[in-house]
Amino acid sequence: MPSVTVNTANGPVLVPGAPMRVVTLDTAELDSAMTLGITPVGAARAAADQGLPDYWPASRLAEIAYAGTIGSPDAALIGALDPQLILSNRTRDAAHYETLRRIAPTVLSETTGYPWKADFLLHAQALGRQDEAAAVITAYGRHVAQTVASIGAAGAAGKRISIVRFVEGSPAVRLYGRQNFIGTLLADLQLGRPDAQNIDAFDVEVPPDRIGGADGDFLFYSTYGDPAKAATTATLTGAAWKALTAVQGHRAFPVDDQLWFEGIGYTGANLILAELQHFLGG
Repeated sequence: MPSVTVNTANGPVLVPGAPMRVVTLDTAELDSAMTLGITPVGAARAAADQGLPDYWPASRLAEIAYAGTIGSPDAALIGALDPQLILSNRTRDAAHYETLRRIAPTVLSETTGYPWKADFLLHAQALGRQDEAAAVITAYGRHVAQTVASIGAAGAAGKRISIVRFVEGSPAVRLYGRQNFIGTLLADLQLGRPDAQNIDAFDVEVPPDRIGGADGDFLFYSTYGDPAKAATTATLTGAAWKALTAVQGHRAFPVDDQLWFEGIGYTGANLILAELQHFLGG
C-alpha cells in the first residue's frame, strides 16, 4: 500500500501504508493497535507494573518485546525491533520525539486519556485500519445502548459513581473527575458523579482522612503499584473510609487497575462496561 500522510500533534508525518511492525509507547496506543488486529513488536509498560495490561490474552502479550517504560522509552531496544511505525503521545514522549523519529515514523497525539476516541481515529489512520475502526466504534455504540438499558432496568440509572485510585509513592488519594478515560465511560452510560468528582478536571487529591468526597451510591477503587507504598492501607483501615455510605452499604468494590485506569481504548472500554453492568445489577 502507498504511504500516507498523517496529521499528528507534531505536524504531518509520512507513514508506510498498513504497517505491521509497530511499537506502542503508552497503554492507549497499545489498546488501539491490539483492538485493530495488530500485535505490536514492542511496547512500553507502566513503571510500577510487572508487565503490560493483563486484560489482553497472555498468548498475544508474549509476542510483544519490552521497549522501556512509559515516559522513558529505550531507543536501543526500539531500534533493534526495526519498527515501521511508533505510536505515542506528547504527554509521555514530546521530549523523545527527535530520537524516536530517527528510528521510524513517529505519530504522537497531543495527550492521552480523556480524548481517547479522537486518538483512536488518529491511530487507525496511521495503522491503515480505518474500516476496522469504524466497525469497532459502531459496536461500542451498540454496547453502550444495551448497557444503559440494562442499568436502567435494574433501577441504577443516574446513580452517583465514585472513582478512587491509590498511587504508589503518593500519600494522597486521587478522586477522579470527568476529564479522564473512566469519566468518559460514565458519561456515555449517563451515570452521575459525587459532587466532589463532578468537575471538569482530571482529579482531586485528598489526604486519607478527608475522603468524604469519595462517597457515592457506588465506589470503585484500585491501586497503581504496591499498596504498601500507596495510601491504600492507611485509607481502607481509617475511620473516614469506613464512614462512607458506599462502604457501609457494601457497594465499594476493588477493580483491576490495569484495566480501569490503563485500559484506555475500545477493548478496555467494552470490558469496563460489562463490569459496570454486573456491579450495578444489570
